[in-house]
Amino acid sequence: MKYLLNHLKQYKKESILAPLFKMLEAFFDLFVPVVVANIINVGIGNQDRNYILTRCGILVLLAIVGISCSFTAQYFAAKASVGCAAGLRHTLFSHIQTLGYSEIDTMGTSTLITRMTSDINQVQNGLNMFLRLFLRSPFIVFGAMIMAFTINVKIAVVFLVAIPVLSVIIFGIMKITSPQYKMIQGRLDKVLGITRENLTGVRVVRAFGKERTEAERFEAANGLLNTMQLHVGHISGLMNPLTYVVVNLAIIAILNMGAVSINNGTLLSGDVVALVNYMSQILVELVKLANTIVLLSKALASMNRIRGVLDTEPSMEFAQESSREDLSENEAVAFQNVSLTYSGAGEESLSHISFHAEKGQTIGVIGGTGSGKSSLVNLIPRFYDATSGEVYIMGRPIEKWGREELRSTVGVVMQKAQLFAGTIRSNLLWGNPEASDEEIWKALELAQAAEFVKSKPRGLDERVDQGGRNFSGGQKQRLTIARALVKQPKILILDDSASALDFATDAALRKALSTLSGEMTVFIVSQRASSLKHADRILVLEDGEIADQGTHEELLTRCDVYREIYESQFKKGEVH
Repeated sequence: MKYLLNHLKQYKKESILAPLFKMLEAFFDLFVPVVVANIINVGIGNQDRNYILTRCGILVLLAIVGISCSFTAQYFAAKASVGCAAGLRHTLFSHIQTLGYSEIDTMGTSTLITRMTSDINQVQNGLNMFLRLFLRSPFIVFGAMIMAFTINVKIAVVFLVAIPVLSVIIFGIMKITSPQYKMIQGRLDKVLGITRENLTGVRVVRAFGKERTEAERFEAANGLLNTMQLHVGHISGLMNPLTYVVVNLAIIAILNMGAVSINNGTLLSGDVVALVNYMSQILVELVKLANTIVLLSKALASMNRIRGVLDTEPSMEFAQESSREDLSENEAVAFQNVSLTYSGAGEESLSHISFHAEKGQTIGVIGGTGSGKSSLVNLIPRFYDATSGEVYIMGRPIEKWGREELRSTVGVVMQKAQLFAGTIRSNLLWGNPEASDEEIWKALELAQAAEFVKSKPRGLDERVDQGGRNFSGGQKQRLTIARALVKQPKILILDDSASALDFATDAALRKALSTLSGEMTVFIVSQRASSLKHADRILVLEDGEIADQGTHEELLTRCDVYREIYESQFKKGEVH
């Protein structure tokens, strides 16, 4: 709750005024049965028309004042709850940005999305209802009971019996349903995860004709969620009928005892009507309180899930920005006996990796699927921390680099090209917000993207849909390469980022990259042997280990793994 209270402090005035105005509304509501009783006892009893009209005017005035208080309370409650939820969402998003890949992989993307959307909405609704009713409902319940004692002590005993029974029903059901709502949110994560998998992998699903299988998997998860929701709904559904039974039995008791008192001349008929009205008010407020408690149970369960993310501390600690005096003049990247085991994985993904790359060199990384190519290059920008061994960037241990300093030194083009909604220019400026048009066009020329960008009606200002849906796979890859080049990093990583390019464009790209300043070190991850044959050094990975490293010619003569990959792509003995 500390995270929620921290944001609620910014809305102290609203958090105080909302319940106070609701309590003021309740205060006026408690006078309504008394006025009605006077109308019956005095106005109708004495057939005094003026008295009746005057008291009716008072009822109208109470209604106007009450609804004004209600609107005011709702305004302040909404302002506090919406503002608090917005702040909490911003805090959660900012915290997620600080988490490393390991924490995000462990929690899962679908879970984080649920926390950001559904869970925070639940907290917002629960806070809104809490501010509106946490004073009003108890005030009405106990106020009605006190007013009943002012009318008739003997009959008011019914209120003393009914209220505890109603409280046991309400809080008993709340105790049962609260943990179940937490389980339901967990099952919702599972359904969202399956939905996300199918939306992102829809082409693979259709390519292999797995629509029915995936539909059955979704139906199973959704069916379980539906069953759990129905179960907790059935339990929660008992609340209203049980409370109505208790209240109606209390009303019967009031009418029975009131009739006897009227016959004895100790009570007026209007007083009985007032007592029944007070019991009805208690019924309405307890039903509201019951629904509020259900909503609060959901909100508390959601808040605990949000807290679980906010309490997760980043496993990586970056150093403060340091001077560049301790950097090596020649060495760009060095791995010394590096191993990597992903969180929750049983085996190492990388084992005892050792190599060094000098400034200006082009390093190729090749190997079969799952051999650890992406894992290796992900250690260079420190997306993950090595389980053992040391990674050095420019001669400095990677742990001693500041976050911004490291990310400005290393440019990465991911396997999956990702563009953001906006324009071509806005996407390329991610690399360097201060880049001029001349620098942008130079990067586009190097990435072999200038031609198709110039063909667009608006050029650099051409619209980009979310994810780059309005561009082909090859165009997206070239734009992401250009974005990295605009950054002008000292180390450039191309993680299989030319897989959608044809051989001619791929060759032109490699030729263009070779013309860059000798200060830039380039890592090219590829499954194409032709893309790496001109690299200064090629690392051949197999099962997370370096099978061999050397030039193209050296590896062909001594490395069976590399020779097998090369000959699988070209005819044996063919020269390329």
